Parts: sequence; structure tokens; C-alpha cells
Amino acid sequence: MQLKKENILIVDDDINIRELLQRHLQSWNYHTYKAVSVKEAVQILRDTKIDLLITDLRMPDIDGSELIKFVSEHYPKLPKLVITGYPSVQDSLSAIKSGVVDYLTKPFTRAELEQAINKSVKGKTDTISSSKVEPTHEKAYGEIIGNSEKINDVIQIIERVKDNKATIFIKGESGTGKELVARAIHYQGKFSRAPFITVNCGGIPENLLEAELFGYTKGAFTGAEKNRDGFFQAANGGSIFLDEIGNASTAVQSRLLRVLQEKEVVKVGAQKAEKIDVRIIAATNSDLKEMIKKETFREDLYYRLTVVEIEVAPLRERKEDIALLVEKFLFKYGVEYKDRFVKISQEASAILERYDWPGNIRELENVIQRAVIMCDKTVEVECLPDSLKYSIQFPENELMPLKDMEKRYIQKVLNLTNNNKTKAAEILGIDRKTIRMKLED
Repeated sequence: MQLKKENILIVDDDINIRELLQRHLQSWNYHTYKAVSVKEAVQILRDTKIDLLITDLRMPDIDGSELIKFVSEHYPKLPKLVITGYPSVQDSLSAIKSGVVDYLTKPFTRAELEQAINKSVKGKTDTISSSKVEPTHEKAYGEIIGNSEKINDVIQIIERVKDNKATIFIKGESGTGKELVARAIHYQGKFSRAPFITVNCGGIPENLLEAELFGYTKGAFTGAEKNRDGFFQAANGGSIFLDEIGNASTAVQSRLLRVLQEKEVVKVGAQKAEKIDVRIIAATNSDLKEMIKKETFREDLYYRLTVVEIEVAPLRERKEDIALLVEKFLFKYGVEYKDRFVKISQEASAILERYDWPGNIRELENVIQRAVIMCDKTVEVECLPDSLKYSIQFPENELMPLKDMEKRYIQKVLNLTNNNKTKAAEILGIDRKTIRMKLED
């Protein structure tokens, strides 16, 4: 069966309906996203290219009719299909006025659903055949946000590697979005339905990492009560993302080299190897070449991992992307905390674009999250942390001649006495003439 490209968003608070719709849609080879509320649906719409919206009308808090109105104005070319268990003439008329392509009443048959889906998808094709690219598509690629040249370079490499299983090495500072790049490689390509497993090599104790990655047999070590597959077996047929690969021990490095060379895995405690088909994507913010010099990282493994290298630039080198990222996070946290989109003042925006962001995108997201919580309707300068604002860098230990130190102290006393030289002389234990001489010296 030919793989369809449409992404369909299902919005319903009834888990049974969500699961039923997902099973039918996946059997017809559609990609599906699920949301239990209008709030969650809006977040998905903001971050993901959706080709068809299927929504219930009666839901707690905010009902589906509000979602339909929102989509009609913000995503006017997105077809909408309503499925409801409480049909009414008023709801039907309101839905039709909002541009709903079809309207199904629960319970419905599989054939009725398929007919409605086909009608909705066809309606989308007929409507936007002259322009398939939405305005936001140039801003987002999967979960990657940006229009800068450096981000476009990354996307071009992803486009070349996404449909093969070449080993890929992603390097960049902490917080630059290396995992988002790895996810884009997997989910934008033809292997998107296969498993994608993320492993933080720095977050697993060294003595457990080997067993967690490759699995183990019963009795291989104390506590190994049964055979168990590892992350590599779980990722078979798909991709495994090894984050912070520089933290892997020499034993793990040796096993990784065998996986790359022989395409096979040996469980801890086992003698027999298992063939495996996995695309390895590795990442680090460490300098592996420096580690090779110190003999803490294998040189042969390094060259096996770096068949294709992708460098993710820090945020300070692509400041033209800051406004787009701020917009994304304002929407995300505005909906989460305020149930609406939150704006930002020009003054606050200028501070964000001036700052160098040593923590990169992760730091920016944290700042916006806090700012949304602290603001009312608009993020003002007062909502931003002081660390982002202009500061004077005073020298830590300023050394000066004794006469200059005396002059400064005399002036300080004069300031505190409102320039009363008589009173200042009493405090300093000298006469007025001496004060004048020391200040003129």
C-alpha cells in the first residue's frame, strides 16, 4: 500500500473514540496525532503541519466549536471534519458556516468514516492545489524552528540523509537542539514509522550503560534474573540517538564499534551475536578530538560515527531565528498558562535579541516560560530576568595610589555632609585647609 503523506489530528475527550479513529486511519496509512482537549490541539497545530482536523463538538472546558472558529481564522485552508454524539440543527449550521467539510454522527460505520475522510482530503486538494506551502512552513521543519542560513544548511543535510541509514554525528553546544535534529532526520524520512529510541549516555551510570544499550542474559551479573533486550534491540529497523556519546566508557565504545562494523549486537553475558538493522545518530557537546588525544575516546570509533557530520550553531550565531522561537514559546506557554496568545513589547524583544544566550534555545524557552507566568497580556521589560539586562562590569580589585584613595574618601564624606567642610573636617580629624589641599593635589 502506498504511504499517504497527510497528517490527521484527532481531537476528542473520549479515549475509545480516539483509539478507534486512530486504528482506522492507520489502517489506511495516514499519520495521526491525538489531542484530548482544545488546548492540546492548538499546541499541536502550532508546532505541526496538519492536513485534516477531526474534532468532537462537546468537550469539557472549551468545546470543539471554539476550536473550529480558531482554525477557520488561523488555518483557513485546513479542512475540518466534525464527529459528534449530540447532533443538533444549530451545531450543524454553525459548523457548516465555519467551513466544515463534513459532519458525522456517532455511532458511524467504517465506510462512512472513510467516505468523509476522502471527501475532506479531496476538498483540501481542490482548495489549495495552487499553493501547497503554508506561510509557516518556511519557519518550521519538523520541530526545527528558524529561517537563518545556518538552520537552512542543517535542513539541507537532513534532506539528503533522512531516507538512508548512514551513521550521523551531530555536534553543538548544550541546548542548541541536537535531539530535535535527530528527530527530524528520523521522522521526516521514509523510516518514520519505525522505532526512534533516545539514549542519554550521560544520564545512565557507567556500570549500567553497557547492559542498557545491548541487553543482557540471565545470570550475566548480580540482579540479572532474566534475559532482557537493550535499547539497540528496541530500535531495530529504526533509529537510535546516542546523546552525549563522549560519556561512554571504553567498554561501551568497543561494543559500539562492533555494531557499526558488523551490524550485530552481543548481549552482556552472551556468546552469540544478533544481527541488527539500526541507524545510529550520535551527538555530543564535548570535543571528541581532544578526547582522542587524551586517549579517552577511540579514534576508530570517531571516524565510524562521523560518516555525515551536522553542526548545530549556537543561538548567538543565528539571532535572526530568535523572534521566531520567541513567537513559538509565547504561543506555547500563553495557551498553557493564560489560555490565549501572549504578546511581547518591542523593548523586551530588543533585549532578547541583544543577549548572547549561553544556554541557547533551552535558556530562551525557560526565560519566555517565566515571562509569560509573570506578565498579564504582554511581556514587558519588567518580566525579564535582570541577567538579560544591561550591566556595568566593575573591576574586581581596583588598585590605586594612597593619595587618590584619600581624595575619594574625603569626597565621600563631603557628599554625606552635604558639602559642609567644617563638619567633614571634624569627622576626618583634619582642618578645612587640609581638606582643600588634598582635593587640589
